[in-house]
Amino acid sequence: MEVSYYPGCSIEGVAREYGESVEAVARMLGIDLKELKDWTCCGAASAHATDDMLALALPARNLETADKTGLDLVTPCAACYSRLKHADKALRAGEKIEGVSDGYRGDFSIKHLVDFIWEELGEKAILEKLKKPLRDLKAVCYYGCLITRPPRVTDAGNPDNPESMDNILQTLGAEVKNWSYKTDCCGADHALTMPEVAWKLVQKLFDMAGEAGADAIVVACPLCHSNLDTHQEEVSAQAGKRYQIPIFYFTELMGLAFGDSGAEKWFGRHFVDPRPLLRQKGLL
Repeated sequence: MEVSYYPGCSIEGVAREYGESVEAVARMLGIDLKELKDWTCCGAASAHATDDMLALALPARNLETADKTGLDLVTPCAACYSRLKHADKALRAGEKIEGVSDGYRGDFSIKHLVDFIWEELGEKAILEKLKKPLRDLKAVCYYGCLITRPPRVTDAGNPDNPESMDNILQTLGAEVKNWSYKTDCCGADHALTMPEVAWKLVQKLFDMAGEAGADAIVVACPLCHSNLDTHQEEVSAQAGKRYQIPIFYFTELMGLAFGDSGAEKWFGRHFVDPRPLLRQKGLL
């Protein structure tokens, strides 16, 4: 199965373990990721907060390339997905975007990787590769703000209660806990500009995950992972209590369950080391 692939900037830097696990899982599932040629930054929150046209022009340039491939476009980053969908909607509506020529067909789908894996491959394909079920791992799935919202842009059928990641984790054998915070905000870039605000939002997620009985939080976004994984000391200091909650990318757990030998290397890059929990559960 061939798809166009837009990795985004974080995948090759601060979220390298996400990028490596995406490639490993895609390979095992038979997904041929055709990386867009000469792709550039989508602008993410920086362009969106600075200039409306720039926020469309940057992702539209990549869509123009994708339009020529004839393949559906997949991205693992929630922010990239959001900007690509916004630009796609504008182009389909006939909006003139600087630097983009006329003739955009848009006869391809844009999907976040977590939805693509569940909707296009599904339970059967996952079970065929399952070697090490994630038994006894109690997790909540955290989608963040941008994979499903706003629904007029994302076309999400159930924007407040997405289920693709839950379904994948359940198929892998994990005990997925119900909670009402899967699409709450983690603070996003406010972790840099207004950290006290972001840490309060993150603390709420930690508290609610604990109340749900989860051992870990599973994400599908580099920024969500960064906010939840790297700031637990600051959140603990502000809250006056200790947090030490492993944060996983969903593809890392897929790779672990599929028996990929690189999984432990990915986990070793986390700020909160998840390996003691995985050893306790007999998964490492």
